[in-house]
Amino acid sequence: MSPKKALKKLQKDELFALTLAMYQFYRSNLAPNYNSVKAQLDSMDRLYMNAQMEVFSRDRFFPDANSTLRLSYGKVEGFAPRDAITYDHYTTLSGVVSKYVPGDYEFDLPERLLELEESKEYGDYANEHGELPVCFIASNHTSGGNSGSPAINGRGELIGLNFDRVWEGTMSDYNFDERICRNIMVDIRYVLFIDDKFAGASHLVDEMDLVYGAEEEVVGEDNIPTEMEVAE
Repeated sequence: MSPKKALKKLQKDELFALTLAMYQFYRSNLAPNYNSVKAQLDSMDRLYMNAQMEVFSRDRFFPDANSTLRLSYGKVEGFAPRDAITYDHYTTLSGVVSKYVPGDYEFDLPERLLELEESKEYGDYANEHGELPVCFIASNHTSGGNSGSPAINGRGELIGLNFDRVWEGTMSDYNFDERICRNIMVDIRYVLFIDDKFAGASHLVDEMDLVYGAEEEVVGEDNIPTEMEVAE
């Protein structure tokens, strides 16, 4: 359609009309107050950061890297946030299935995935214990907007994708503590498994140059390199 015809058709669409009305309400009634408060916060944030640098003079502070390429270095490792509570550095598909709740919006699972877990048809993507790794954690400093960032080992190989932080480390935007701050990444083996075994898109995997195994001096538990970085 021409732009004029497309616009006329959109204007007759009820969902478009609702969306436009909501946006106009936001612009007229909410945005002015929001922008005013945000301006005050931006101004006070400079004072807050200056105070942190004075009080914690020995700490390292990182510049605002929004919209820029940034590397964050860390180690794949578990942590113990509270007394008698310890988290391992990785999770597996068996753990995903143990949380399975049919029909639940968060914990439902496709039948095909359940079948693959039951038969243990993991192919080359299983670890040395015969488990299928799903996610792993590391002491990288990440922030909002870093979801999807590649996790790269010391040899420049993609080992995962960053997407979250542990609950105990959500304060890391303000105070990063490597003892309890852990970013969460999906293991690239699980991504390949989903493409290959679950979705049947093995032709995509065939186009990739996969690296199996790793040199012992840079490998931690489960053949996951301990020294790694996340590009944000």
